[in-house]
Amino acid sequence: MAGIVLIGAQWGDEGKGKATDLIGTKVDYVARFNGGNNAGHTVVVGDETYALHLLPSGIINPQVIPVIGNGVVIDLEVLFQEIDGLQARGLDCSRLLVSDSAHIIAPYDRVIDKVTERFLGKRKIGTTGRGIGPTYADKINRVGIRVHDLYHPDSLRDKVEASLHQKNQMLVKLYNRRAIDIDQTTQELLALGARLKPYVANTQHVLNAALDQGKTVLFEGGQATMLDIDHGTYPFVTSSNPTAGGACTGTGVGPTKIDRVVGVSKAYITRVGEGPFPTELDGQGGEWLRAHGHEYGVTTGRPRRCGWFDAVINRYATEVNGLTDIVLTKLDVLTGLKTIPICVAYEVQNADGTVSRHENMPTDQEAFSTARPIYEYMPGWDEDISTVRHFEDLPRTTQNYVRRLEELSACRISAIGVGATREQIISLHSLIDD
Repeated sequence: MAGIVLIGAQWGDEGKGKATDLIGTKVDYVARFNGGNNAGHTVVVGDETYALHLLPSGIINPQVIPVIGNGVVIDLEVLFQEIDGLQARGLDCSRLLVSDSAHIIAPYDRVIDKVTERFLGKRKIGTTGRGIGPTYADKINRVGIRVHDLYHPDSLRDKVEASLHQKNQMLVKLYNRRAIDIDQTTQELLALGARLKPYVANTQHVLNAALDQGKTVLFEGGQATMLDIDHGTYPFVTSSNPTAGGACTGTGVGPTKIDRVVGVSKAYITRVGEGPFPTELDGQGGEWLRAHGHEYGVTTGRPRRCGWFDAVINRYATEVNGLTDIVLTKLDVLTGLKTIPICVAYEVQNADGTVSRHENMPTDQEAFSTARPIYEYMPGWDEDISTVRHFEDLPRTTQNYVRRLEELSACRISAIGVGATREQIISLHSLIDD
């Protein structure tokens, strides 16, 4: 039995798709456990590039059974678009399993998401507008629509009506919008449910049975640690738990069946949307990283905010996730820099106006918003490292940079990405066997 959780250790876009695909070639199941189509994973196989949003990255491997767990919120139209797109490219998606307990993003959730974000004005969160937050709110408010509801027409209409009762009043009276039709929405959901039915399964049982049979299951998180609803930079966070604990609640697999937790970090750091970002680079420095790293959102196309590696955040990710390994990606992007800063601590303004040094992540978000990076500087390298496959063949300054990140992160670095393709990886430790 091997249960492996793979999560983002920063603010997302770390290259989890690449890491999932790397590990996924050696596993039997890949299960998404949180989020929705606000996540974007890019997998490059040879000359082919696949941008995935809802489907687990393991869908690319014909030997893997991909699973969408109960913790995911599903926009069925987006799911079918992804399936159709992959099938048109010759990939078989019939292996996909979807939890019968996962929540559905209803058409009205997308409407609510967009109008409320616009209404917030300067206080906006930076949501992708895809209905993720409202769907999780419905879930918590116990008015959500789950996959198995799609196969009970009479009760489905009642549930849609209950969910829309307050929403329609808000749309009409507060936002001056038309009310959403209950019957039309119900019929749309029933039609989508009919197409989904061949994929629906009790995935909790499937995954537990697989682990009991000695199979290897990779639990794939969307978004990342610093976007976690409980442990991220609240309120500038997502609406689910992308941290390792979410793998258990999002799939129905207990923590005693988790053997390893792998965090993915870029050799620098990026963020999309609003919120504090201590090492963010404005002007030419940020533009350089954005251009060399091709830092534009897979899901939104928005340019990502860019900054230097933040070891405070990585230590925090090691702590809250219980990381056993780190996959470091995009090391090749830093080629050509003479000097590379690493944030080792923060200067934080206290309530009384004094400033203090913090080597650990401030949990007070007011304090974190004042954090200023304290940098350590390391020499860079000019050599092309994209063809290197063994750590000892890297330039000495590159090796030193990696080892320093490992020390500061309080977790071993087990793999290093030196390019976009599946083959451009340096393996230091097995992520499955040892």
